[in-house]
Amino acid sequence: MERGWPLEQYEAVTEAVAHLYVKALKDLPPDVRAALEAARSRESSGVGRTILQTIERNIAIADEQSLLICQDTGTPVYFVEVGEESGCNPIRLERAIREGTERATREHPLRSSVVSPISRQNRQTNTGYRVPVIHWEFVAGSPNVEILVIPKGSGSENMSYFRMLLPADGVAGVKRFVVESVVGSGGNPCPPVIVGVGLGGSADLCMLLAKKAIARPCGSINPDPEVAGLEQELLEAINQSGLGPMGLGGATTALAVHVEHAATHISQNPVAVNIQCWAARRGRLTIGPEGEMAIGY
Repeated sequence: MERGWPLEQYEAVTEAVAHLYVKALKDLPPDVRAALEAARSRESSGVGRTILQTIERNIAIADEQSLLICQDTGTPVYFVEVGEESGCNPIRLERAIREGTERATREHPLRSSVVSPISRQNRQTNTGYRVPVIHWEFVAGSPNVEILVIPKGSGSENMSYFRMLLPADGVAGVKRFVVESVVGSGGNPCPPVIVGVGLGGSADLCMLLAKKAIARPCGSINPDPEVAGLEQELLEAINQSGLGPMGLGGATTALAVHVEHAATHISQNPVAVNIQCWAARRGRLTIGPEGEMAIGY
């Protein structure tokens, strides 16, 4: 492909994003399906096991009848990686992502969940001022563009938490805050959940890291051994709470805990929690150097 995408490429992206958004709402990633199956097989609570079986039946019906996994289409959140050598114009790409989201909502059709925070007016497009939410990252030397969509449901997003802990609180304070946040959420975020934790950075970066953490494949391990150890400790502590599926008791409150971190100020200890429901929906569009496209998870 020549340096700089032709206009037809952005039109193709619009069409692909429309398909990507609907696919993400219907097709649960294999890693999440496997985690739910494993949770059901080890669940000791009869009620919890029945709930997990019902969740699996929900997924099977969605597969068989090409239905949405959940009626909440959520807030469309995109993580976009633009390769340095891709020739992509981010302004035009952002427009294509917005138009693709609108097209999917109108043509499928999907329930529109996005409204003005003041008037509560709904444009019926799942878009609005500064929505879809798009987070950008630019990758040195790469010829590719990658678009990851997370339709983030309200039940789990409402259970979001942030606190500026003291450095003296240390890791023990972080653990206490995360566990209390998840257990205090009860059944509201539709457990079993994926818990995203952000550590460090500034207040805004910390919250973004928590959201980025839930975008990882379920059960993936942070490459930093210390952070990976914290993930495992938090997962064990949360599941020992006994909150269980849908908050009705059981051994599986969380399918996974993912932690993302950044350096921070010497006088700060920020921690954020972003919870993802069992329907951990996501979809990924990869655009190669010749304009070729592939959709996955």
